[in-house]
Amino acid sequence: MATKRVLIIDDEETIQTVVQFGIRMTAGWDVFTANSAPKGIQTAQIEQPDVILLDVMMPDMDGIATFKALQSHPETKHIPVIFLTAKAQTSEKRQFNDLGVSGVITKPFNSLDLPDQIAKILHWQLQS
Repeated sequence: MATKRVLIIDDEETIQTVVQFGIRMTAGWDVFTANSAPKGIQTAQIEQPDVILLDVMMPDMDGIATFKALQSHPETKHIPVIFLTAKAQTSEKRQFNDLGVSGVITKPFNSLDLPDQIAKILHWQLQS
């Protein structure tokens, strides 16, 4: 099985670092980061990751607007998107699912558990 490629779009460098560390250490997947929506969209178009972890609360362009932009580009609309969010209310989760995102992972999270959570959402087999 080819190594999975993950793009993290989050304006917080600490979150990027923690997520990157957890995914690389636990699953050995390649991880790309972007600290803004425009940079993330550009990176997604170029790198064609297997999944995008997208922060909902970002300045200028939030996760929902970013997701809609990704869906409007033929190069990125097929890439699964998982929201990373502190918004854990049932109505908010329903709103996110209604948008068509692949899943929602609620902050705070254990970065070492992220590959399992991602694999479960996307029905991937993890190598042991």
